[in-house]
Amino acid sequence: MKTDQAEAVLSTVLDYAKAAGAEGADAMVYSSVSSGVTWRLGKLEEIDRSEGRDLGLRVLMGNRQACVSTNDFSSAMLKDLAERCVDMARTAPPDPWCGLAPADRLATAPFEDIDMGDFAEPDTQQLKELAATCEASALNVEGVSNSSGASASYGEGQSWFATTSGFLGSSAGSYHSLSVSVLAQDDSGMETDYDYDSRTHSTDMRSADAIGARAGARTVARLSPRKIKSQTAPVLFDKRLSASLLGHLAGAINGSAIARGVSFLKDKLGTQIFPKNVMVTDDPHLPRRMGSRAFDGEGVANGPLDIIDKGILTTWLLNAAHARQLDLVPNGRASRGTGGPPGASTTNLTMAPGTHSFDDLVREAGTGLLMTDMFGPQVNSNTGDYSVGCSGFWIDKGEVTHPVSEITIAGNILEMYASLVPANDLEFRGSTNAPSLLIPAMTIAGD
Repeated sequence: MKTDQAEAVLSTVLDYAKAAGAEGADAMVYSSVSSGVTWRLGKLEEIDRSEGRDLGLRVLMGNRQACVSTNDFSSAMLKDLAERCVDMARTAPPDPWCGLAPADRLATAPFEDIDMGDFAEPDTQQLKELAATCEASALNVEGVSNSSGASASYGEGQSWFATTSGFLGSSAGSYHSLSVSVLAQDDSGMETDYDYDSRTHSTDMRSADAIGARAGARTVARLSPRKIKSQTAPVLFDKRLSASLLGHLAGAINGSAIARGVSFLKDKLGTQIFPKNVMVTDDPHLPRRMGSRAFDGEGVANGPLDIIDKGILTTWLLNAAHARQLDLVPNGRASRGTGGPPGASTTNLTMAPGTHSFDDLVREAGTGLLMTDMFGPQVNSNTGDYSVGCSGFWIDKGEVTHPVSEITIAGNILEMYASLVPANDLEFRGSTNAPSLLIPAMTIAGD
């Protein structure tokens, strides 16, 4: 969709909303393209490609709001949509905190250039070759016996956002993704593992051969897992999993959770919750990163936040409504889709690397668990009690010795945060990234 077309749609629907009696309104148009292939055991299994566009309108009537969406951009539909949304807002339950973002907090053009994509869609043959090469590389690893398949995909999207208070802006990005999952089997049974990469620019991707080889090696290494006795011991989160602990942090500092009082961090602002050497930043302006954006989902100017500064929690993730409810100011972390009112989210959330190597942390663990796979993590949002099923490798006398499985680990996430030790092996592959993390003591449930 072209920019002049999208801007004309936004102008039209906002004009219709004002004509129908709206006191304020904002609207978003989103256009996307995606394509992909699935390849298994040397054969093409699936090809898909889709294109879509959508519009979301939010209408404000005093302290009431309503949201509607459509993919029909005809003038008659936009007029009907706006009128129905105004009628809905008149009868919606009151929300004393709803409203457009303050005008003095809005971003102004020219917006930050953050190079969010190459917009170079590969053709089907290129995607097939990537997936085929990746799977073949994994299957060539000695001990790999079967494949769950390889997938190569591409996507791009562009959004345009406007408000009746005068904001108009657009953002766009693309991504390339490649993954493979394979199986290995011995007398003890079958194991599976995977590897993947995803980037905004194809030139930043790891090679298909490298992704496949790592997937195969990881799978074979998991063969013949042993069970372990229940105990309390150190747990080392592999960097493939450590970002999940940052995900729980993001949920706990979301303005919605804080405003409702359902966060284990609700009373921790300004207090030290991590060791003093830990820094966690959220930066929306990093070039070529998945979570980057020049302004937030309400048009508010954004910038880097030191969420954890020398171990101290410094801020919440706030949209305009959260800020009003908490008597604060929005900090550019509103998120927005076409299906509802603004939420809040991180952008590029990163824990800075530490000074210890991964091998250093293995030695420091002494005897404990290296966790490389997990399923079903559970966190009590009020208390921070944490548990997850997992598998990985046992560490004995400071060395990784053998694979282990059928394990559950448990602890309290506040205690985990307070004691963790980050490695220096940070790797960027998504919008939330952390190095490998050592937790000095957790409850391990095995036999």
